Amino acid sequence: MTFAAPGDVPALVRALVASDPGRPRVTWYGADGERVELSGHVLENWVAKTANLLVEECDAGPGTTVTLDLPPHWRTVVWALATWSVGADLSGPVLGLGSVGPDSSADVVVTADPVSAPDGGQVVAVTLAALARRFEGEGTFDVDDAAEVSTFADSFDPAGPLDQGEMLDAARETARSAGWPAAVRLLVRPGTFELVGTVLAPLVVDGSVVLTLGEPGERVRADERVTATT
Repeated sequence: MTFAAPGDVPALVRALVASDPGRPRVTWYGADGERVELSGHVLENWVAKTANLLVEECDAGPGTTVTLDLPPHWRTVVWALATWSVGADLSGPVLGLGSVGPDSSADVVVTADPVSAPDGGQVVAVTLAALARRFEGEGTFDVDDAAEVSTFADSFDPAGPLDQGEMLDAARETARSAGWPAAVRLLVRPGTFELVGTVLAPLVVDGSVVLTLGEPGERVRADERVTATT
């Protein structure tokens, strides 16, 4: 089937499922070799639950700023897609804009290190361990992602149309300029993670992304059937 050109992030997530619900869309390797894979269907489920958490626990929506103080990780991708799905603005170093640390003016700070969170915004603590049921680190926070996200509905409908065409067009142009093949399987090397250019860009062309915290070896490239590398 022809991949529909989505006009906003919720439509993009639906298009990935419609194209092939079982195909891996986000694969993550930790520094110790831990591997997590999200198919299109599973990614949609995580994004919906997280978007509902943002709306119900953080009152997030258009006009809200959410900063992601997280490393290259599958949870970072989920939180970014969820933030865009509710129509909130995203900030933080994961955008690839050169900023360092959480945005002190953000309404919501999503972080794996609540100790470093600035005062003022609502703090969501995110554990990076795959099987953790609650956040066990230090610091004060308002919402425990691991403990609460699973309790939210696994479907999400935005309150209204979202003006995200320019961002998605930029992601498409990145893919076109890079000359990636159709349904690219993009390996994102350490130090090159950037949400629009290395996550949205492969997804908007019906592709997928492989994230690594350590330098990937040839076995990872072969096992994941990588077709392009950052």
